Amino acid sequence: MDILEEIIAHKCEELERMRAKKPSLRQALLDSPTGIIAEFKRKSPSKGWIKEDGRADIIPLSYQQNGAAALSILTDKKYFGGHDDFIRVARQSGVTIPILYKNFVIDRFQLYEAVLCEASAVLLIAACLTRERCAELIQTAHELGLEVLLEMHSEDELEYAELEPDICGINNRNLGSFVTDVENSFRLAKLLPKDAVKVSESGISNPDTIKLLRQAGYRGFLIGETFMKTDDPGQALKEFIAQIP
Repeated sequence: MDILEEIIAHKCEELERMRAKKPSLRQALLDSPTGIIAEFKRKSPSKGWIKEDGRADIIPLSYQQNGAAALSILTDKKYFGGHDDFIRVARQSGVTIPILYKNFVIDRFQLYEAVLCEASAVLLIAACLTRERCAELIQTAHELGLEVLLEMHSEDELEYAELEPDICGINNRNLGSFVTDVENSFRLAKLLPKDAVKVSESGISNPDTIKLLRQAGYRGFLIGETFMKTDDPGQALKEFIAQIP
């Protein structure tokens, strides 16, 4: 085999790995006793740096080792201190559980980026998209083998759930004011489709809240700052899980 043949053979292996079916976020939440999606979030637009030195080759794997059902990794650079490479690095470090590509996705090009960095699912935010554009992005994501977590915040946005995303998320944080209220999840739970896999996002800092949200029908709980603001996010996750009723 000459050098060119060797390069092409390796390139075929890379493509096969990228095309390979990724672990399902939806199924992971259905199977998990806790449903925690632990988030790698280094920065916030409202709070600034949370963990500027947070390493993608350490924290995500530690989350996996300490009981996370799945991961969420911020890839927005300017406002959240993220990067697509953080997902690649996490995979290379040994992460095998589902990873949510978390960004403000408004164009199908970003879906290709999610595939290339080996994410399992992508976040779509109703507040950022028309219903028509959201439907197009869900279709494209599915064609690329990505699951979709569709995030809604208000009663007006719940009509987007009719687009049949893989997972329905309720954000407890208002993305305009950044005010957070977990009661938002309880208020909207009954208005979502009964068979939807539901995720409550943001503002969850008390293990008792997980029990109450489960009783309201939620199977997933996206938690970031509660863990990332500690010295050891993975250990903080472990201790949090141990306290869930």
